[in-house]
Amino acid sequence: MDVKEILKHVDHTLLQQTATWEEIRQICDDAIRYQTASVCIPPSYVKQASDYVQGRIPVCTVIGFPNGYMTTSTKEFETKDAIANGASEIDMVINLGWLKNRKYELLEEEIRTLKAACGEKILKVIIETCLLTEEEKIKMCEIVTRAGADYIKTSTGFSKAGATFADIELFARHVGTNVKIKAAGGISSLEDAEKFLALGADRLGTSRIVKFVKSKEKSDS
Repeated sequence: MDVKEILKHVDHTLLQQTATWEEIRQICDDAIRYQTASVCIPPSYVKQASDYVQGRIPVCTVIGFPNGYMTTSTKEFETKDAIANGASEIDMVINLGWLKNRKYELLEEEIRTLKAACGEKILKVIIETCLLTEEEKIKMCEIVTRAGADYIKTSTGFSKAGATFADIELFARHVGTNVKIKAAGGISSLEDAEKFLALGADRLGTSRIVKFVKSKEKSDS
């Protein structure tokens, strides 16, 4: 697969706690230059980044991040605030305790609530696969599908592990046709990125692909 095609599927991401505006501005510049799918950044930078990019790249942010155990009302407020500040894509974290307790109706209602807050904006649902059983992953595929979210996403990148090929294959078998797949966390090479896409992922949450391309350009010059 052509590198430019891979980059079209990348949410160029910087979510570290210590992220500065200068670092955020740089990944915005890189995302615009390499035409990634979006730039994914902390909520506190959404307004500044949106004003800076002026529509040249979609701005994505995270809600209930990284643990997901905030109340639904809090997540709804965060979502509306982020969209008002210029976000066009929202990556929310589910309440994992609810899933462990089989509170499936609460999970579905929360996703529906945030999708309603998003309107036509994109909603991705992070389920943190490394903490789940296969049964729980399949159940979340069903819930995300029924709730009307746009994507199911593997990981925050802040837990024990990130995306695996097996999880993308599992998602592809169990999500509805209305749901796309985002692999995130630990995607460190173009070969891995290409394989995730081949298995059914539509988005890749990573900063390493752009860094690799920049490094290769520098070495070739």
